Amino acid sequence: MTTPEVRYARASDGVSIAYQVFGRGRLDLVYVPGQVSHLDVNWELPSYADFLRTLGGLARVIVLDRRGIGLSDRLSPGEFPPAEVLAEDLGVVLQSALSRNTVLFGADEGGQICSLYAAAHPERVRGLILYGMTPNGAATQGATAEDLAGWEEWLAWMPSRWGSHESGLLDTREMSPTHADDDNALEWAAKLQRNALHPSAIEPLFRISMALDVRDVLPSIAVPTVMLHRRDDAVVPIETARAVAAAIPDARLEELPGEDHLAYLGSWEAITDAVATFLGELTGGPSAPTRRLATVVFTDIVGSTERAAELGDGPWRELLARHDEIARAQIEDGGGTYVKSTGDGLMATFDGPARAVRCMQTFAETLRPLGLTIRAGVHTGEVELAGGDIAGVGVHIAARVAALAAGDEVLVSSTVKDLTAGSGLTFEDTGEHELKGVPDPWHLYRVVNERT
Repeated sequence: MTTPEVRYARASDGVSIAYQVFGRGRLDLVYVPGQVSHLDVNWELPSYADFLRTLGGLARVIVLDRRGIGLSDRLSPGEFPPAEVLAEDLGVVLQSALSRNTVLFGADEGGQICSLYAAAHPERVRGLILYGMTPNGAATQGATAEDLAGWEEWLAWMPSRWGSHESGLLDTREMSPTHADDDNALEWAAKLQRNALHPSAIEPLFRISMALDVRDVLPSIAVPTVMLHRRDDAVVPIETARAVAAAIPDARLEELPGEDHLAYLGSWEAITDAVATFLGELTGGPSAPTRRLATVVFTDIVGSTERAAELGDGPWRELLARHDEIARAQIEDGGGTYVKSTGDGLMATFDGPARAVRCMQTFAETLRPLGLTIRAGVHTGEVELAGGDIAGVGVHIAARVAALAAGDEVLVSSTVKDLTAGSGLTFEDTGEHELKGVPDPWHLYRVVNERT
């Protein structure tokens, strides 16, 4: 097989996402690699090429470079998108490639993006394969101050060593011990670095990785899932894989032999064999989902009773109608869905938490000239689908968060904060709160930055 043709999908903001399509089969296997990838250079390492060719013998394979990486559009210095944008890009590629029977295969950080997409869009995903994934970054793992200081030193040091044998990242001597003396693999890894990322992109990319946390998303995944992990992985301990598999309903963990972290080095045939087995188990079509991951928003007009009494019934109804008109238009523009009115407020859903928060900031600003002040609560969690309505614990939590917000304030759950790394949003910790009817206290955060 020659190197497959590179195609481009255009995201809603105009960014071009590069992808390749090769192989054939009854299913589409969408492979999302980790942070360092280049669609052409990937094929220059013989074992990586063999790994991809073998996948192409099992299914129609779609491989992509995430935005800012490899052959996809590069970003401005210091810029890197939040996870919800990367998940949306994945959907754009699926649409461009006309993918119908889709199985997602996420390796390393690619697993986080695939997990988000599968949880939010179970109707579009037949199955999910995760390999070598850590669900959260160093900044969310209870790291010590000394650990974080070491990360800062590494981030400051890395750009000057990027693409050299000194960087350590993708260094086969550390990530794939069985190839420690393979000079060809080491040279290839250095070349991949140079082609995958500019040095200016290293710090923002890894800061997002340090802060991103999808652990709260895992229980919302409602598609068949298999977690693949080498038992003696040199980078990510097997205990991490066991925790991920335990958190996803009905997921299966395949503990494979080997110590190499990179999937395409070492005994990669065990991985492709496990993929083949999983694909063979997927029969029929996807069932209509009864639950999915969603970002739920509740708003409430502050002092509505007093304002209604001041204006009188007629003018108040007209003002409420204007409120609803603005809400519907802005939620639609923000990529959300207006679910229903709650009398003097609303409930809406979004695919991404950062998009939801920014929409609520805009909504609040637009209402101020009308003399209306709102409070808003935002939570990302599992919801139950009930026709055009939604229900479940995720909805209940969002409503309770909104009830605790002050006037002209957007209050969010810890899950929202964990998923918005890279969005530019800034949060202020308001501590733990008891939410009526919800077990265990929840950490809540106030959005404090200006809308950008």
